[in-house]
Amino acid sequence: MAPVKVKVPKETLPFFDRLMYEVNYRLKKVEDLDIAGKSVPRYYGEFWTSKQRQAHSLHEISYRACFKPQLPGFFVEHLSNPGDVVYDPFSGRGTTILEAALLERTVISNDINPLSRILTEPRLSPPQYTEVEQRLKEIPISEKAEADIDLSMFYDKRTESEIVSLRTYLQKRRDFGEEDSIDKWIRMVATNRLTGHSGGFFSVYSLPPNQAVSPERQKKINERLGQKPEYRDTRAIILKKTRSLLKDVTAFDRTILQRAAQTARFFSQDARETKSIKANSVQLTVTSPPFLDVVNYVQDNWLRCWFNAIDVEEISKTVTLLRTIDEWSAVLFGVFRELYRITKPRGFVAFEVGEVKRSLHLDEHVVPLGIKAGFTCLGIYVNDQRFTKTSRIWGINNNEKGTNTNRIVLFRKTEKG
Repeated sequence: MAPVKVKVPKETLPFFDRLMYEVNYRLKKVEDLDIAGKSVPRYYGEFWTSKQRQAHSLHEISYRACFKPQLPGFFVEHLSNPGDVVYDPFSGRGTTILEAALLERTVISNDINPLSRILTEPRLSPPQYTEVEQRLKEIPISEKAEADIDLSMFYDKRTESEIVSLRTYLQKRRDFGEEDSIDKWIRMVATNRLTGHSGGFFSVYSLPPNQAVSPERQKKINERLGQKPEYRDTRAIILKKTRSLLKDVTAFDRTILQRAAQTARFFSQDARETKSIKANSVQLTVTSPPFLDVVNYVQDNWLRCWFNAIDVEEISKTVTLLRTIDEWSAVLFGVFRELYRITKPRGFVAFEVGEVKRSLHLDEHVVPLGIKAGFTCLGIYVNDQRFTKTSRIWGINNNEKGTNTNRIVLFRKTEKG
């Protein structure tokens, strides 16, 4: 299809021109919507999936409902310049933060769950493989170590002792202020390897590694499959995953990531109240909010929270599963008001939502929220792609709904702010 000519408003130059050049090149169709009395274009195309398998190896940390690195990369490249501040208020595993850092942007990460920082920060300071190998040799393992909760349905006794010994070591290092970048890396990798469905994880066969089932559910899985936990060498598994994560890391990557790490800021605050972030300071926000009535982020991460001594009960008080569109919209309007405060004049917000019900198009609900907060809506970008293995797990096999269809609503703050 020949590129479609789109009239670009004068006030959006130069960044929007840069973005629309790429959009038009990959465009499949455009439709005009009437939302809250505003005409909003919705663009359909395969905007970044052609490079789907070329993401940097450092991104390969599992986290439920995370988007592909190419999504934030697309907007970071076209709507910001090196050195600009890029922000994610719902950081999760840190996809936006890491991709922006690799593109030489200044990054700010926020997530109400402190687990997000544990998964994100170490990848801005990747150690050498030999450093991890040596540190693991130095960590004492007690064969008598036992967890303070029953984990026998997940781990062999020897594996459990290794996990508990590692947990104790890391907790002491953190409590005494001695935890360094190598410790943080080992913590991150171990957290990622707690449960999964192959020999590359510490546990017996369980669900995909982006969540942890309950002990009761794991017992049923074991019974159904006629399995019992076998010994897994945690040090070997951590080293194998470390090698995989580091395989794309070049000397240049280490230089730019080190630079990003020195200025990176990490917060664990309500995204509606981020007073630590200055007004008019963020060039671009790329984020995906909590899904509507689908993902229980605390429940899915209970085992990861245990390993990192994070109080699940405390997190549950602040992380809410939003079950109705009214609840979801009320929370997100508060987020948009805060985003408007911190966004630079002429800065952008790329807000990704996945469809969860065929009759409910969340992008159409997001548009009026952003406009009400003061933003101008520049359009909705729908990335069409073939359904994936992950989408099948979610019961999705088309581009109609679910995490398989990325719908990004793009907003801009006016020049006056």
